[in-house]
Amino acid sequence: MAKKPKHQRAKQENGQQGEGGSPQHGTDPRRTPVSDALRLTPSAPVTLSSHPADATPVGPQGKAEGVAASALVGSVLAGLQERLFAGSTAGDTRRLLLVLQGMDTSGKGGTVKHVIGHFNPSGCRIRAFKAPTEEERAHSFLWRITKALPEAGEIGIFDRSHYEDVLIGRVRSLAPPEEIARRYDHINNFERSLTESGVTIVKVFLHLSHDEQKRRLLERLDNPDKHWKFNPGDIDERALWPAYQQAYEIALQRCSTPAAPWYLVPADRKWYRNWAVSNLLREHLAALDPQYPKADFDVEECRRRLLETP
Repeated sequence: MAKKPKHQRAKQENGQQGEGGSPQHGTDPRRTPVSDALRLTPSAPVTLSSHPADATPVGPQGKAEGVAASALVGSVLAGLQERLFAGSTAGDTRRLLLVLQGMDTSGKGGTVKHVIGHFNPSGCRIRAFKAPTEEERAHSFLWRITKALPEAGEIGIFDRSHYEDVLIGRVRSLAPPEEIARRYDHINNFERSLTESGVTIVKVFLHLSHDEQKRRLLERLDNPDKHWKFNPGDIDERALWPAYQQAYEIALQRCSTPAAPWYLVPADRKWYRNWAVSNLLREHLAALDPQYPKADFDVEECRRRLLETP
């Protein structure tokens, strides 16, 4: 791990806020709540270049510690998920939606795989959004999103999302500028209505560096078993890196709201990405504090009857 410049180490150790909407860190990065440390501030301009993609701003500071910590949080997440699902059988309509965004190779698929490893898949609703179909293009850009939302007691995971319509839509000029501008407000209103109906939204931007993306793309080319993951178009998209960074900065600032803030997760280190996302989910599920429903039958009577059976 590269040693940080002295002024950066001092800033982190003193808990100062960095540039570009950096979240504040406590004096001990292992004790600061992950949500507080990684949340982007709506009022602050977002400058991605001021956020090192290989940083470990909160939690474990080394790989071995991070991998061990991720393993420990798995059982906690499984228990919280079970309680959330159990509550829905008694009328609790709450659910959670994890939104993953990031440049190609930032690890959206890997994060989904890691998260699902903690949960019971039957309680999850996963959707990877590709280019819209002809039917989807005939509706509002939020139509296909609404159809994929988690139901009561479920955990939904979006690999890409409605934000594609202000990211690639902006970079590739897939809609007029005035339409792109209106979509930010549409997104904010949509997400606010979701939270008011019982959806906890956890929006994660997987922040990857330009150099690390190149390394991961080359790794796919060098390994025949990963050729299926490579698309020559990835090179064309990489050429548009500055435009995508600007599009993300605008979306992250315009759509990081009190109801649905954005969390910036440094993604150059896969182990840290996995730890951070797992703990963001842990904190949000713990805040919901789902409970097992009380029995609506006479437990002792049922016990007596069961014991009397052959």
